[in-house]
Amino acid sequence: MLELGKNARKAARILALAPTVQKNAALLAMADAIRKGSAGIIIANRAEIAVANEKNLKDSFIDRLSLTEDRVEAMAKGLEDIAALPDPVGTTLSEWTRPNGMKISRVRVPIGVIGIIFESRPNVAADAGALCVKSGNATILRGGSDGFQSSRLIVEALQEGLERAGLPREAIQMVPTSDRASVGDMLAGLGGTIDLIVPRGGKNLVARVQAEAKVPVFSHLEGICHIYVDRSANPVMARDIVLNAKMRRTGVCGSAETILIDRAGATVNLRPIIRTLIDAGCEVRGDAEAQAADVNVKPASEDDWSTEYLDSIVSLRVINGVDEAMAHIAKYGSQHTDAIVADDSGAATRFLNEVDSAIVLHNASTQFADGGEFGFGAEIGIATGKLHARGPVGLEQLTTFKYQVRGSGQIRP
Repeated sequence: MLELGKNARKAARILALAPTVQKNAALLAMADAIRKGSAGIIIANRAEIAVANEKNLKDSFIDRLSLTEDRVEAMAKGLEDIAALPDPVGTTLSEWTRPNGMKISRVRVPIGVIGIIFESRPNVAADAGALCVKSGNATILRGGSDGFQSSRLIVEALQEGLERAGLPREAIQMVPTSDRASVGDMLAGLGGTIDLIVPRGGKNLVARVQAEAKVPVFSHLEGICHIYVDRSANPVMARDIVLNAKMRRTGVCGSAETILIDRAGATVNLRPIIRTLIDAGCEVRGDAEAQAADVNVKPASEDDWSTEYLDSIVSLRVINGVDEAMAHIAKYGSQHTDAIVADDSGAATRFLNEVDSAIVLHNASTQFADGGEFGFGAEIGIATGKLHARGPVGLEQLTTFKYQVRGSGQIRP
């Protein structure tokens, strides 16, 4: 493990100085290698899916683990999209001249070596590796046992792309074991070689990372995402957004977990939304008013309001207007992603300004909580902290900055 860190640090120094054209060439070569290796990646993944089914793992977990031809192609296309994005490294953020003639510039630079710890999502290896390369960072990937073989093949394709572009293959490395002790080694910083940790996985993994890491962390613990349907909402739009936000992919962190319906609009929104969800195969757990609206609604417990289901289950509550909706979100939310459906611009503006979450949306599905949908090409994760990075972590968020000061012999009196 320490050798991985040392090799990554050496590669990071080379990558930090690599010109944009060389990094882009590596990304395009990676995409080509992914496509050429697609069949082998899918075969390995099918074996992993078979094991997951034998373990009776949740459908949402298996969905995150699964790689199809379309998903592998999307992975390769994502690499090409990242190559087409502007390179943040070397960008001058601001510059000014002091009265004594010194010229000061604030310039974007790579963070260094980034450790990625992920579970069940082999595509994370491609997204994370590509984003790190374009932003000038080396990365050490530690995948879970469920998708270990497909992740390994993806990383080998990424390394092939690096070598074809004349960059060190050690710029992207994968921990060669799924032993849990390797996570502890990374959280300790690998002898000072890791600058940042990004966890992508379940609550237990993220909680451990946040508790034990001795280096900075970008992460979110839970995605308890809300949709508030205001009295002014277009009823058809409200049903469509709620259905998409909950059921498009239930296992992603942007999946809606709680629906809040304005009591003043309940006569046109409550029953249709409940029926739309139930007809789509979603279990609805609601308060007394929701249960009265449909006999198929199960009673919600206090714990339901703070539960990330990652499944075809949603909690639903009837509340009094935008103030009560925002109070509920403040009490039970996880500062990840929350949405309002409303035609009232005043209510929408208040919600966008006052809800303290990394992503807030008006008249759009919470499933847009994704770096690719933000135009970042891909994302390395969602951050809900308030320092350095918040929301989807893309290229710019994987850089820091330094000050370059140019003088002409100035000394301080």
